Amino acid sequence: MLDRSSRELQVALDAVRNTAVLARTIQRADSAKRLTKSDLSPVTVADFAAQAVVARMLEQAFPRDALVAEERSDSLRMPEGAETLDLVTGFVRELAPEAGNAAVCEWIDRGAADPADRFWVLDPVDGTKGYLRGGQYAVAFALVENGQVKLGVLGCPNLAPDCTEDIGGPGAVVVAVRGQGAWAGPMMNAGDFVPLKVSNIADPVNARVLRSHEAAHTNVGRIDRLVEYLGVQAEPVRMDSQAKYAVMAVGGGELLFRLLSPKQPDYVEKIWDQAAGSIVIEEAGGRITDLSGAPLDFAQGRRLEKNRGVLASNGLLHEKALDALAHVPD
Repeated sequence: MLDRSSRELQVALDAVRNTAVLARTIQRADSAKRLTKSDLSPVTVADFAAQAVVARMLEQAFPRDALVAEERSDSLRMPEGAETLDLVTGFVRELAPEAGNAAVCEWIDRGAADPADRFWVLDPVDGTKGYLRGGQYAVAFALVENGQVKLGVLGCPNLAPDCTEDIGGPGAVVVAVRGQGAWAGPMMNAGDFVPLKVSNIADPVNARVLRSHEAAHTNVGRIDRLVEYLGVQAEPVRMDSQAKYAVMAVGGGELLFRLLSPKQPDYVEKIWDQAAGSIVIEEAGGRITDLSGAPLDFAQGRRLEKNRGVLASNGLLHEKALDALAHVPD
């Protein structure tokens, strides 16, 4: 059974639920204005507001714990960012009435910490492009101790509590605690959690590959060749963000390849893109490694410096997928 009495889990659940609801509120208010980060990926008011809220909650609950998160307030502090900062602060005040522009920037920048023996990892809105188009996105929050993910929570506003796609529905929250399994429940209240278990499909012919709508960050051609090599006949499941891990954990898909884009051959995964989802997969009975079969190493800093790409599966198909990766060239 899931022990919901720990302070860490209570704080993580509250943080994810609050910020997932806030992200939805911002989206429905038509306030997800785009800015441009240095890597040219879109960022929204929701990213900044969610990170500020989680950082404030973490500061109050565990002031000595480091936070490693995606966003920085640099663009908001510039004169041209003043309007956006005002907008972000207005939304943060819905959960933190004392918030001012300076405090919001300080909370956001709390995420600039370096990993320590114990630290938290946050992707405030994972799947920003899915968020902008009204598809799947997630708030992803995890606790890492001594290089191992101990706790992960995914807030998925466009999944139902059973982790099926439900655009505009009540939303789901997915929890995984090391040694206690993976669980899913309703996003907006303290309802019952149900255990998650990956599928028992062992024949790659029947495997459903979880694929992103966004093609820029992967090698689409190689995925197609991998599917052909494995003999996959099932239709893929397409969605953005770490919501894919929740779907795999409930048995809604069997394989996920996060390959390197030919345009970014030296790309290294950021830890906030994998931490929460990785423990969800493992605690649901699946397996997650890099593309060579090595465990994901969260003890290397803000990026998975010792890993190349990601392979997630229901476990039964993992070795077959690694064999395919070894035989199908980039």
